[in-house]
Amino acid sequence: MGKFLLGVLTGLALTFLIFVLIVVAVLRFKAKPPEVADGSTLILRLDGDIPEKPPIELPIPFLQDRDSTTVANVWGLLRRAATDSRIKAMVIEPSDLQIGWGKLQELRADIESFKKSGKPVIAFLRTPGTREYYLATATNKIYMTPEDLLNLKGMRLELMYFKNTLDKLGVGVQVEHAGKYKDFGDMFTRTNMSPETREVLNSVLDDLYGNVVQAIAAGRKKTPDEVRAIIDQGPFISAQVVSKGLVDEVRFEDQMFGELKTQLKQNELKKITSQKYMKALEGEGGDGKNRIAFLVGQGGITRGNPDDSGLSDEGITSEGFDKLLRQVAADKQIKGVIVRIDSPGGEVTASDEIWREMMLLRAKKPLIISMSDTAASGGYYMAMTGDPVLAYPGTLTGSIGVVYGKPDLHGLYDKLGITKDTLQRGRFAAIDSDYKPLDPAELAKLREGIDESYKEFVTKVAQARKRTFQQIEPIAQGRVWLGSQAKSNGLVDELGGLDRAVELIKQKAKIPQGEKVALVPYPPKRSLFEVLMSRSAESSAEAKLRAVLSGWQTKIWLKGGYLRLMPYSISIH
Repeated sequence: MGKFLLGVLTGLALTFLIFVLIVVAVLRFKAKPPEVADGSTLILRLDGDIPEKPPIELPIPFLQDRDSTTVANVWGLLRRAATDSRIKAMVIEPSDLQIGWGKLQELRADIESFKKSGKPVIAFLRTPGTREYYLATATNKIYMTPEDLLNLKGMRLELMYFKNTLDKLGVGVQVEHAGKYKDFGDMFTRTNMSPETREVLNSVLDDLYGNVVQAIAAGRKKTPDEVRAIIDQGPFISAQVVSKGLVDEVRFEDQMFGELKTQLKQNELKKITSQKYMKALEGEGGDGKNRIAFLVGQGGITRGNPDDSGLSDEGITSEGFDKLLRQVAADKQIKGVIVRIDSPGGEVTASDEIWREMMLLRAKKPLIISMSDTAASGGYYMAMTGDPVLAYPGTLTGSIGVVYGKPDLHGLYDKLGITKDTLQRGRFAAIDSDYKPLDPAELAKLREGIDESYKEFVTKVAQARKRTFQQIEPIAQGRVWLGSQAKSNGLVDELGGLDRAVELIKQKAKIPQGEKVALVPYPPKRSLFEVLMSRSAESSAEAKLRAVLSGWQTKIWLKGGYLRLMPYSISIH
């Protein structure tokens, strides 16, 4: 009886919630878009993650201003704000940013582009780290609150290893890979970095740190050597930041706004948030009649299931992403396509299926590839259509290699008192058994597939980059490159972001450079109802495990099979 009542009450509560959401959504639909007052100051708050895909729309008033904006949203609104006579200034407030260096370089370039309009650009910082400060150095003036900390102290990179733990549990992991740098799985089989890993990551760290030093030096009018010497003394309390030339003023927020009001010669500062400004622009239209698809592939690559629509946040599935590619190809109003990739790779078959659909799309529409934070391994593979490829200097790309891993849980089963008794037909029927290691014949069989997949990967890269196999193979080997390094090695065409991608797609689509274009997002914005009604192919147990180990692409690893996956997840602090 108690369970029945609980079920009834739960159903009533859900019905009431859905009713409230419908009412709020209807009222929101009828509401007029916000108005932009003359003399407005744009407030751009950048907090946490800034995704590539459009966020879920929450029809709840007090949550609307907290909705995440995408990288393309920021790019578009700053371009419009720069020429909007109603916008007189901009204040950026970055906080606790959880994004990579590709996105950071895009956002910094967007701020610098806005600054060329001659309108004041101010950064207001609260407990900033290197990421937040990096963006702030693109502005005209930097403020920080009193009694605060500028956590600028350089960069470090750490990798975690589990071999000793797995040994204690009686778990062994066998990993085979093609490419000496394709060291995915080292976390399970080693206790420290291999020489190859150390070589690559030192190279990545040197280039990224050099880029940050150069940007700070340019923004604060110092030499790179001066910046390096200052960083070596960090972090800094607020009493030190002005004397070091890192910050212009130490003020509370109301004091900062007061000084801006005086600078603009206004009696009252007219603030408008970036979310409200975007809604106002949507109501005004005016993006131009030329429609360019902005197709985002974000996350690890898996095959998914036939019901996938491409709207899920569970990474890139070939089933769902291919449907989006076909939708774009069939839309006669779309004059060109920018495919935006932010992926460390994933399953071999899935990335190959996406590559095939990308090739079919390029036969129908002009195509440009724009890389975000990461476009490595399978994420790089799907970009090999032969069309122009753009990356940021800090994009993680390349990693042209193949890897396979298999656990041996026999020792763990022994500790738990579990035994398995196996019957087998077929020489290699137990090649994926978790109760035994691979024998030499099984290992040789596995190597056949890995080597053939690696050869196919290198061949496709060579064809797309118009090079020979012999030219590509030495710079493949599973090595991760930064965008700046990939450009030097011929793995990408140009260093640039969304501005350059739009310029190139206009050229390919024969759209005059002076004409405006409308970027049409694929997948489109999703409502809360669409998300609640969508099916998930993932089991609850796997979802919980993936949530704990998301940085290691656990969902892809658990599926098994050959992988085109970046060897590690890089987060530089």
